[in-house]
Amino acid sequence: METLTTTLLIIGGGPGGYVAGIRAGQLNVPTILVEGAQPGGTCLTIGCIPSKALIHAADEFSKATTYAAQESPLGITLDNPRIDLDRTVAWKDGIVKRLTGGVGALLKKHGVRVIKGWARVIDGKTVEVQPPAGSEQAVFRIRCEHLLLAAGSEPVELPFMPFGGPVVSSTEALSPDSMPRRLVVVGAGYIGMELGTAYRKLGSKVTVVEAFDRILPAYDADLAKPVAASLARLGVELRLGTSVLGMEDGQVRVRDASGVESRLEADRVLVAVGRKPRTTGWGLESLMLDMDGRALKVDALCRTSMRNVWAIGDLAGEPMLAHRAMAQGEMVAEIIAGKYREFAPAAIPAVCYTDPEIVVAGMTPLEADHAGVEFISAHFPFSANGRAMTIESLDGFVRVVARKDNHVILGWQAVGAGVSELAAGFAQSIEMGAQLEDVARTIHAHPTLGEAVQEAALRALGHALHI
Repeated sequence: METLTTTLLIIGGGPGGYVAGIRAGQLNVPTILVEGAQPGGTCLTIGCIPSKALIHAADEFSKATTYAAQESPLGITLDNPRIDLDRTVAWKDGIVKRLTGGVGALLKKHGVRVIKGWARVIDGKTVEVQPPAGSEQAVFRIRCEHLLLAAGSEPVELPFMPFGGPVVSSTEALSPDSMPRRLVVVGAGYIGMELGTAYRKLGSKVTVVEAFDRILPAYDADLAKPVAASLARLGVELRLGTSVLGMEDGQVRVRDASGVESRLEADRVLVAVGRKPRTTGWGLESLMLDMDGRALKVDALCRTSMRNVWAIGDLAGEPMLAHRAMAQGEMVAEIIAGKYREFAPAAIPAVCYTDPEIVVAGMTPLEADHAGVEFISAHFPFSANGRAMTIESLDGFVRVVARKDNHVILGWQAVGAGVSELAAGFAQSIEMGAQLEDVARTIHAHPTLGEAVQEAALRALGHALHI
């Protein structure tokens, strides 16, 4: 059997894996990356990027249908808008193809050898690679000094409602060949809410079933309220405090909090109850690594319990965010190259692309209270923001949380149209140890949504100007 050798071997070409490869290549570390599909992983090929493309298409179609259905204050009228779903999916796939091609080109530019195939771990320094089906390449092995595990995650499947037929995961939901007349979404987390909203805007009747008593249970309740109001306007039916029992004859069986069972008609069912680290099916158990629940346990350097084996991204647990994986991948490459690094971010921003969007970074008021920190908090509503008025998006607010004694900013939260673009500023201010005064005295461009950030800081200091 042919055996290749390298300094760094990366299993998985998602955001963490490919960024680690690029950075290792820049630092002249001999690197091989093994990926069974296209470089880019779940996020780029069947996750973050395609979902945001579908959400954008749904938003544009929704605007068109709204203008056709009622008189617009903007003076815009349309007749009989239609959507060609095949063209929409092709456009989305085109974006994915351009981005995956770009990732491949960057890896090649920096001397990273990319091998398409499926890896199976033999030991901490040896991996066997099975080429893709139809390939004439024989099975071969790769020996390495450092093994970086970046295999990502996969959708959680309900044992009593397995994927197949009308029951789909987010992967299938992002490449529909038709719009279901009736869609049932199981799970009101960010994936269920993002895709459920998009399908509703594209014409499906959507019912969301959630075991908790509110949507987006992982987010602050105040942030979820504008999203719930938007869902009500769109006509999305919410079945909260309700469990799913199974599916029979095109109907989803559910039970509410009082124990009453009922059935929901469904042409398609999107199961979005979370994701889990991809730890089975590729020999990982042979290493007998320490676990942290379903994830691999890692230290501040992303080392596993086997010193030369590293793990990053979703495989290393929450938060399962592409940008966290990227930061970890860059760090590991630098450590292997001899630099000193550790993973200790002050804040990792998270964005929910619902309607309206949600962004959080750092501590919420509740988290600060639970941590025993004396804090001050203030919010500024978009209903008092000029830019929000001009884009017809008055729902939502920006909120800041800061220490009471020295005004160091601990966290930011926002809900509103386009607030995802505030994430960078939120994280940067926390990472740099900014105080309320730093943000309040920074001149913010007018008219922008970002002015609400300054106004929230001013309000926390007791002298907001526009409310």
